[in-house]
Amino acid sequence: MSQERSFIKSGRNTIIHKDKKLDLVVVNGENHPRIKVTQNGLEPFKEDLPKNRREAKERYLEMVYVSSPDIFAEEKRLLFIQALDGKEYKVDYSKVGTKLFVRIHQESYL
Repeated sequence: MSQERSFIKSGRNTIIHKDKKLDLVVVNGENHPRIKVTQNGLEPFKEDLPKNRREAKERYLEMVYVSSPDIFAEEKRLLFIQALDGKEYKVDYSKVGTKLFVRIHQESYL
């Protein structure tokens, strides 16, 4: 059974958010900060992760586990996220804790 998702993956490290009803929570392994992708851009995700898909839907979230086999099958050092605000963000996990961790890569990709 194929599940319709709120995002599509493109290439080897790009996630494209496509549904403004659900926010994406990007999880890139246990040791990296989690990122919430909203219709207004990216922000840190500080809440507890939903226990299952049903709880995520109740909270208007969709989980994106980067290292799961159906996404990229490994943790990524560099991730590009196209958000619904028309910007493409570059997330560099080697720069966690600096202002270069998340920055706008392209102002308008549409």
